[in-house]
Amino acid sequence: MADVGGGFGFGTGTGIGVGPYAELTFDSEGDVDRASQGAVSRMEATDVLVFAHGWNSDRSTATRLYDRFFAPFPALVGPGVRLGYVGVVWPSMRFSDEPIPDFEAPGALAEAGHGCALDPLTRQALGEFWPGRRAELDRLAELLAEQPESAAAFIEFGALVRELAGVDAVHAAHTVAAPAPAVPAIFAEDVLEVCRVLSLALARAGGAAAAAAGAEGPGLTVGGGLRGLWGGAKELLRQAAYYTMKKRAGVVGERGLGPVLAELAAGRPAMRFHLIGHSFGARVVSFSLRAVPDGARYVRSVTLLQGAFSHYAFADQLPHDKGRGGALRGLQRKVDGPVVACHSPHDSALKVFYPLASRMAGDSAGLLGFDERWGAIGHDGVQAVPGAPRMGLDRALREGVPAAGCVSVDAGSVVRRGGAPSGAHSDICHEELARVVVSAGRMGR
Repeated sequence: MADVGGGFGFGTGTGIGVGPYAELTFDSEGDVDRASQGAVSRMEATDVLVFAHGWNSDRSTATRLYDRFFAPFPALVGPGVRLGYVGVVWPSMRFSDEPIPDFEAPGALAEAGHGCALDPLTRQALGEFWPGRRAELDRLAELLAEQPESAAAFIEFGALVRELAGVDAVHAAHTVAAPAPAVPAIFAEDVLEVCRVLSLALARAGGAAAAAAGAEGPGLTVGGGLRGLWGGAKELLRQAAYYTMKKRAGVVGERGLGPVLAELAAGRPAMRFHLIGHSFGARVVSFSLRAVPDGARYVRSVTLLQGAFSHYAFADQLPHDKGRGGALRGLQRKVDGPVVACHSPHDSALKVFYPLASRMAGDSAGLLGFDERWGAIGHDGVQAVPGAPRMGLDRALREGVPAAGCVSVDAGSVVRRGGAPSGAHSDICHEELARVVVSAGRMGR
């Protein structure tokens, strides 16, 4: 992703219809562009909305998302609230067969997700996401286009994907004293079996997306022979990108956004921050809480939109392992307000692929089946946090969300549009969700 300098304003030039607006730009290691940080520090605002996108291929797509999501806010907040708007830009990527409902041409949702070949936009995005890997990506694209009925071709494909995911490099860097984590089963198991499982998951996701949209038909199907498994092979490549993005999102949050917010708060102690994250961007803003000093109250609310991380992340104790807690255990107490997880049953990316990928990353005993330990917070909300309420969207808008702690809001009444393979994962630009953010931040009229 190209480096983006900072600046704030609104209207022509930024692509954002509200203001003041600025961007915080991070590289893959979490290093911030200091000019963009300076732009945020100069904002004249009482409350700053900080939104981190999820998988996304370029700045222009992120800007369109921020413009669309931020648009309702000026009419929703009270007269004593002066809003500032911040878009977090970090290097992620999106396969172009994962349509964003608000941005795609009519018919795109129904047509997406059926081809095995890499389209030019996805191939370009992969090249920017994994720079210096042109030869490997060209060969992967060639195999997906040709779809040979050859076990050797699948073995070659799997080896190239494993190399892109970096699992061999990670293990080579570890020692006996500091052993590497187990290789995720999705990269270690027999590649034909993995592609078969992923092909079946694609068929399931296609049917789920069609049902959510009120359409008839079985969705995607798995053809006979090895040729029918190349859809699963493309999904394996997608999962390698997700595996990289998942790790990167945590790094950008903990080492990048978190420290930057702490610096901004130190310089502007009256400024209140409201964090918003979509998909892996929800992971970015949540992991940024690790950098909040004890006793600090500058993070006023956190709203997670279709969050792509574990529904047990905030738990002090895991139901299936009483000796361990979630990766973010107790961090909701760093927020001077609620952590609101908006979730939807129509999100195929989180309903089907997230638990499958999580299981395959942590359990090589088998690839089929579903266990609730692998669920995503954007699919069924916060789990295993005692006393954390669960609300429907109508009730949350009518009564408001609680003033502190974790709360789950079922947003399936509005987050429901999208095609295979991701379903409604990116259907988040709704005024109702903006109103949830306002309620969480106690900014309403």
